[in-house]
Amino acid sequence: MTGTPATRSPGLRRFLTERPPQPERCELCAVQVEAGHRHLVDTEKRALACACAPCALLMEQPGAAAGRFRTVPDRYLTDPGHHLDESAWDALQIPVGVAFLFRNAALDRLVALYPSPAGATESELDPATWTSVLGGSRLAELLEPDVEALLLRRTDGRCECHLVPIDICYELVGRMRLLWQGFDGGAEARAALDAFFADVSRRARPVDEAVRP
Repeated sequence: MTGTPATRSPGLRRFLTERPPQPERCELCAVQVEAGHRHLVDTEKRALACACAPCALLMEQPGAAAGRFRTVPDRYLTDPGHHLDESAWDALQIPVGVAFLFRNAALDRLVALYPSPAGATESELDPATWTSVLGGSRLAELLEPDVEALLLRRTDGRCECHLVPIDICYELVGRMRLLWQGFDGGAEARAALDAFFADVSRRARPVDEAVRP
C-alpha cells in the first residue's frame, strides 16, 4: 500500500487507529469471560479482579491462594427492622446522599466511601460513630470482610441500608463519575441512581432469611 499516514483518507486512518474492545478475561487463568462474570478481591493490591466461574468457585475454598484472592459473594440482604433516622445520618457527616462501608481485614477497621465526580472518596469519620449508628443492625454482624459492603442511601427524609456485593458499589461509583454534572450530579445521574437502588431493593432478601436455621 502506498502513501504516508498523512495522505491516507480519514476513513482509512480511523480504520487503522480504532480497535475493537478487547474481551475481558479471567485474571487467574486468562480464559475469556462473559458479561455478568464473577469478581475476586485481590487483598494484596486492594483491587477487583475478573474471574471465570471455575476460578471463582476455587477461590471460595478456605485457604485458596493463601487467602490473597476472595470471591465476591452474590447475596443482597436488607434489615426491615433497622431504620436510620435523620439524626443518625447527620452523625455520619457524609456530604452526599449515598455511601458504602466495608471492613478492611488488613487494617481491621471499617472503611467508608461515597461516590463523587472524582471517584470513590473516603470519609475520615471516627469508626466509633459508624458502630453507634449501624451497630443495631444484624447486617453489620453478617458483613464479610473485604468482599461485601453496607450500602446506604438517604432520600425523601428516609434512609435505607442494604448488604451487597462490594463490586456493585464500585460499579455505582464508576457510573456516577461518568454521568455526574454540576453541583448535585444532574438529572441523568439521579435517574441512574434511582434505577440502581430499585434493582438492589428488588434483589435484597430480608435478613431473617439469611440467618434462619
